[in-house]
Amino acid sequence: MNSPAAKFRRLGVVWAALALTACAASLGAPAPDARPENGWTAVGAQLKQVGLGFPGGARLAGNVDYAGGIEIVATPTSPLHSLSDLKLTGDGGVVTVSDTGDLVRADLRLDAAGRLVGLDRFRSRRLTLQDGKPIADKQDGDAEGLAVTDGGDLLVSFERKHRIWNYGPLAALNAAPRALRIPGFAFAENDGMEGLSAAPNGWRVAGEAGGLWDCSPARCVEVTPPPATPVPTEQYRITGMDRDPSGDGWYVVERLFRLPFDARARIRRMAPDGTLGPVLVELKLPGTTDNFEGIAAEARHGATRLYILSDDNFNPAQRTLMLAFDVR
Repeated sequence: MNSPAAKFRRLGVVWAALALTACAASLGAPAPDARPENGWTAVGAQLKQVGLGFPGGARLAGNVDYAGGIEIVATPTSPLHSLSDLKLTGDGGVVTVSDTGDLVRADLRLDAAGRLVGLDRFRSRRLTLQDGKPIADKQDGDAEGLAVTDGGDLLVSFERKHRIWNYGPLAALNAAPRALRIPGFAFAENDGMEGLSAAPNGWRVAGEAGGLWDCSPARCVEVTPPPATPVPTEQYRITGMDRDPSGDGWYVVERLFRLPFDARARIRRMAPDGTLGPVLVELKLPGTTDNFEGIAAEARHGATRLYILSDDNFNPAQRTLMLAFDVR
């Protein structure tokens, strides 16, 4: 979601300097893509280790541990900018989507203790329109949400032109995506279906300005009604969602932004009825923070591993960060 992009740019050097509190040693370049895949193009990047920053910034619940983090540094024209959502592929990799219409894959790199220390084999491709042609226009390519169904299909939600398209299996993407049912709600142009996740009988949709729906091929059922007054950017809004590996709920990442430079993110668990539980992770200055929009969850060694990803809006004052947390 890039509605707060102009506001983020106003922070300039001041906010950038504060955000850099978490930088540590450079990890250098990730391992190259030695196994090229049809339709995908290798992408270069540099990686830096990231901590949680100065005390007083990050707040973690008692059952949550920080499990490492990285910053992705790429050239100005790289597809590794403005990444809007994140999901795990089940084979040790991740898939993410940008709000300019790029799909990106990479392989997780964990150390012996299971902490996130890198990403390897970055590769990208353009999302396509229903006629099979690559998306070339921002109005068509403003992808915000990503889901991988139980059957392995890749779903992408878009705003501006609000829709959800099914691109088929990630291993053999369909160049002509199939339109799926969406909520019968008049989303604002730049406040669309920001949260998207697989659900027991279809897919769950969260509107950034409020509202929650469970959808299937037959219909969308309202779980939480959209508020009469849209949730403002100065309050926490859901920007990403993924299914709890236990199968009976979801994890969400929320974002808040207040001028002049109060940018925050937090993680909570969502019950099937849409009720949000206690805050598990809160990120704010003077610690590591940014415009976090993506979240992915998996079961790992008796805990739930969560990854969150930030959208830098192609803004040099922001960063593309991926952080990991273990919820016991």
